[in-house]
Amino acid sequence: MATSLPPFLAIEGNIGAGKTTLASRLAADHNRRLILEEFSDNPFLPPFYREPERYAFPVELFFMAERHKQLQSELAQADLFTNGVVADYLFIKTLLFARNSLSEEEFRLFSRLFKVMDAGFPNPDLIVYLHRPVEVLQAHIAKRGRSYEQDISDDYLESVQTAYFSYFRGQKDFPVLVLDLGDQDFTTDEALYQWISGLLGEVYPVGMTMVGV
Repeated sequence: MATSLPPFLAIEGNIGAGKTTLASRLAADHNRRLILEEFSDNPFLPPFYREPERYAFPVELFFMAERHKQLQSELAQADLFTNGVVADYLFIKTLLFARNSLSEEEFRLFSRLFKVMDAGFPNPDLIVYLHRPVEVLQAHIAKRGRSYEQDISDDYLESVQTAYFSYFRGQKDFPVLVLDLGDQDFTTDEALYQWISGLLGEVYPVGMTMVGV
């Protein structure tokens, strides 16, 4: 196991990629503060997956407000980086999902609000993006059985993936490590988990680095 992690590590990925599971174990194993996204109480989420065009703006606005409130509270704590932080999301995902869901006019307004709310948040020392094929994501979504997620389409997952990679390719502020995991399961394969953990102790250049299993 790696002896150290970056002070501020963010685990990102598409829906069903395993972000929360990996972040939770890393935080426990390395004695880090854990920040998990709170999302299940978004009242617009179930209808959004059924009628995305109709409910896109309220669902994204609710997410932005809740993420901002949580991160503002969590990242303002004085002892935050004493032992380090592992989070299963970054505030930027708010803009990426909104770009994928909103009309041009809605996104223009949303972006203005986002820029105001994003000011002051620290950059992560490393983003780890868990990349999986859409069919694997759908299998994970079906397995965990959240009723409001069962209507997510392949096209939507593909578009989310495209939004992330577009953002990563232009990243010039911090390193992004993309782990192409395929259908490999780090919850049952201890060697895989240890390999991932070891990768996180290495130093990466600013921009995107891709590693496959």
